[in-house]
Amino acid sequence: MSQLQYNEIREKKIIIYGNEPCEVVESHVARTQQRKPQNQVKLRSLISGKVFPATFHVADSADEADIIKHDITFLYHNKGEYWFCEPDDKSKRFKLDSTLIGDTAKFFKQNSNATALVWENDDEPTDAKAMSGKGKIIKVTLPIKMEFKVKEAPPAVRGDTSKGGNKIITLENGATLNAPMFINEGDTIRLNTETGEYVERV
Repeated sequence: MSQLQYNEIREKKIIIYGNEPCEVVESHVARTQQRKPQNQVKLRSLISGKVFPATFHVADSADEADIIKHDITFLYHNKGEYWFCEPDDKSKRFKLDSTLIGDTAKFFKQNSNATALVWENDDEPTDAKAMSGKGKIIKVTLPIKMEFKVKEAPPAVRGDTSKGGNKIITLENGATLNAPMFINEGDTIRLNTETGEYVERV
């Protein structure tokens, strides 16, 4: 477990705060003339999902959480449960709750790959072979860029510039997205799963 100085506690880092793994959502090192600099951050608990502020002073440090990354395959979702398996063994199935999945859910594609972040807690040693064994899956991430087939796209209307040249399209997994007017049904597009934005036509 490595220690982070107060100014190293930045976005996307996962630290232990209040005995829980928390992801840094925002960070801002404020320097005022009279006072020593401090890092004002927003943290998201990867256990409860709550977002809350915290302040780290010059003398403060935080432990970076021990995280192991595992490849997993998304199977399907049903009534708020998301089912996954290990890529090379479909029989090793496990489910994760929708609160843990969060906004990532809208870009899941059946049989597509994802990465599970597993928190190794000193109190419960992780058996890397058993995904659902020891250690706790605290987050699921997707590749930053993914390709989707366009299921529905309204026809482009000439002279309609009120929407800034964009229209709402529906992807093969049911997700909706703002895309340029020239995108048609049946096209394959690439999007950024972190921002949820259209990148390019493939």
